[in-house]
Amino acid sequence: MPMKKTLTLAGSDSSGGAGIQADLKTFQEHNVYGMTALTSIVTMVPETWTHQVTAIDVNLVENQLDTILSLGIDAMKTGMLGSVDIIELGAHKIKKNNLTNVVVDPVMVCKGDDEILQPENTVALREHLLPVATITTPNLFEAGQLAQTGPITNLEQMKEAAKIILDLGVKNVVIKGGSALNHDKAVDLFYDGHEFLVLEKEKLETNNNHGAGCTFAAAITANLAQGKPIKEAVIHAKDFVYAAIQAGFKLNQFVGSVNHGAWNQVK
Repeated sequence: MPMKKTLTLAGSDSSGGAGIQADLKTFQEHNVYGMTALTSIVTMVPETWTHQVTAIDVNLVENQLDTILSLGIDAMKTGMLGSVDIIELGAHKIKKNNLTNVVVDPVMVCKGDDEILQPENTVALREHLLPVATITTPNLFEAGQLAQTGPITNLEQMKEAAKIILDLGVKNVVIKGGSALNHDKAVDLFYDGHEFLVLEKEKLETNNNHGAGCTFAAAITANLAQGKPIKEAVIHAKDFVYAAIQAGFKLNQFVGSVNHGAWNQVK
């Protein structure tokens, strides 16, 4: 049986824990063939770990996409997109090629930063990319931005935000509350327009979670490529990333990464 093919349209994380590096590691752990279209390169100042984001020219992004799409794909995800032009390009390619199994991870800030990269990108995500997506995977901050509700601190607010985001045209929403939510468990919320599914795990007391969001979205992508139903893909992704966080490790004094290979090492 031929190997399923996946695409990640996202930024490169030079430290290796997030971005396309996390996506490719996650794809490999799921036995799917990953391909990358780079939108930006993220580097860090070693002394302070301040993030620096260098954008890739939109024409080069398009050339990468055309290369990959000529091979055919079974699923794709988006991560850090960097500009309105790239968001619109991604949406155009999805529609033109009738792509299905599209996972949108609406990356708005780098981990450790608290300032949104480009507010205009959030508008473009809402207007262009979410309407052609199968599922979107915002964290609490991103969900508040997409739903325009402001800060989300509890499960009821997550449900209201999920309804608003679904009304933007995306078919499914999973809001990652994780350990940041005011709850005694690590909670994520899945919504398909018909029912809410609350996914709970014990909270992990660790800062070794760099790349968790990218890894979660990539795991959903890989599972969709292999033909799993959306709800099953999300449940597995939750288990996969939980194991990755549980086995995470410190990279330096500023950051610790998830362990992308943990699931297959312990299952």
